[in-house]
Amino acid sequence: MKTNKLWTRNFRLVILASGMGTLGTIAGSFALSFLVFDETGSTLASALIIAIQLLPYLLLPVLVAPFMDRLPRKSFLVAGDAANAVLIAGMGLWLLNFSFSYAGYLVLSLMLACLGAIDELAFTSIYPELIPQGAEQKGYAVSSMLYPVLKVIMTPLAAVLLDTLGVAWILIAQSGFSLAAAVTESFIRIDETAREHREPYSFAAWIGDIREAARYLKKERGLRSLYEYMAVTNGIANGFSPILVAFFRTFPGFTAAMYSAFSVAEFIGRTIGSALQYRVNIPDKKRFGFTLFVYQFYEAMDMCLLWLPYPLMLLNRGICGFLGSNSAILRNSAVQRYIPEKLRSRVNAAISVLVTAGDSVFSLLMGFLGELFDYRLCVTIGGGVAMLTCWLLIWGRRTDVRKVYEAGTASNCAAAE
Repeated sequence: MKTNKLWTRNFRLVILASGMGTLGTIAGSFALSFLVFDETGSTLASALIIAIQLLPYLLLPVLVAPFMDRLPRKSFLVAGDAANAVLIAGMGLWLLNFSFSYAGYLVLSLMLACLGAIDELAFTSIYPELIPQGAEQKGYAVSSMLYPVLKVIMTPLAAVLLDTLGVAWILIAQSGFSLAAAVTESFIRIDETAREHREPYSFAAWIGDIREAARYLKKERGLRSLYEYMAVTNGIANGFSPILVAFFRTFPGFTAAMYSAFSVAEFIGRTIGSALQYRVNIPDKKRFGFTLFVYQFYEAMDMCLLWLPYPLMLLNRGICGFLGSNSAILRNSAVQRYIPEKLRSRVNAAISVLVTAGDSVFSLLMGFLGELFDYRLCVTIGGGVAMLTCWLLIWGRRTDVRKVYEAGTASNCAAAE
């Protein structure tokens, strides 16, 4: 089957809009993280904001998803970025004229997180419709490369702007990027007239939509297994962060600067991995085997990470960045192609809630382990638990999981006939 051209008008617009939104978010988040600490002098205050920002991702996607599956998703995308621009501009203007209010910032953070949860769900659900059929792997390779590349470019620039312009003007600039993203998204041409639900929408209909998605997930064991595994392994990986910080702060011969080099090594690995996925197409029949190998190898690399000499630690993180990028691209392109279009928002919402809950639980468990054991042993235990989870959920249910990765084979063959 001949692969369609990837860089269509719609795809260029959605990537341009994503790039502009990401640039603003990186700069604004960097500036605000310093502002909160400078104003409060408390790491707990910063942690509380992170916890509050997590709440909408646990609740809102499931509430909104049924509406998003019945209405044009483009409108959610455009309106979300426009509303984000207004809130961010309001914060910037406040800081230009008034002093910082921590309570006010907590409320604003909750509102922004609500918009972020909706926007993320809308993007995840509409993005597959903007990728030409047959070019899914390349499309997800481009989107996965966007954030790490822009973060490496924007973070040092944001540090300079923080000292020269100040937080308020950075936020106003971020607002401009969000507004530009909304305008760009408004030019996307996608026929969603069939999604316009003109009848009154009742609570009973909403419950019915939720039950429909629940029934679908109940019978899709392969899809559930993939994201149950992701909930565990993502939570463990996020729980590694404070443990690694503590290790580099306390272990003789290591420094915070050495830890910061991890992000550079991972960025290089992820960029190479995404570029490879863009250039090399992996056949559907081989994707499950490749992904299973990546998962096991990744967990093994985590288990030995802190027992290695520092140069090998950097190599370890670079390899993990490379492998993580490859597996994420293959998983996202396979899953979004596999989920029925009419259920995509609701299923993605359920997946988002599952992974966020797993992140929260297993991050806390890793933090608890850090209070009890040697930091190196904690990372090894975490990697071992993730490896066991992979064997149980991915290898143990391989027939069901393989079906998700190979779903495109039948459709591609049918299209070619």
